[in-house]
Amino acid sequence: MHAHLTTDDWGLIAGAVTVVYMAAMYWCMPTPKAKRRMFIAPLAGWAFLFPNAAVKGYSVSHTLYFYSCGLMMFVIMLMPVAKRVAADIAEQEEKPWDKVPLNTFSLYWMAGSAAGCVAGVVYLWPFLA
Repeated sequence: MHAHLTTDDWGLIAGAVTVVYMAAMYWCMPTPKAKRRMFIAPLAGWAFLFPNAAVKGYSVSHTLYFYSCGLMMFVIMLMPVAKRVAADIAEQEEKPWDKVPLNTFSLYWMAGSAAGCVAGVVYLWPFLA
């Protein structure tokens, strides 16, 4: 990450990340219901992140950094295991009365990649200041 990014630059990055996220989630999710749920994430991010950042006194650049990292984390977590997750989601929606067992590889991938993304966000945080 470059330390000289302006707020406008972070706005462009956040916009690009939102487009990438929307395209990836549209491709990953198997049903219209699942697609709608994933499209709500950016709105929830804005609704939660900006008031929280205002209370804590974070700058707009920091807030856009967290927003971009959060959406990219979902893309990194889901893209490699999209077919397996999509099959599980479709099966769960077809049989809501039965609990679909979690795919072990998908579960470990998602947990490991989320941990790696969080570590990367924390590591790069000082360079943003």
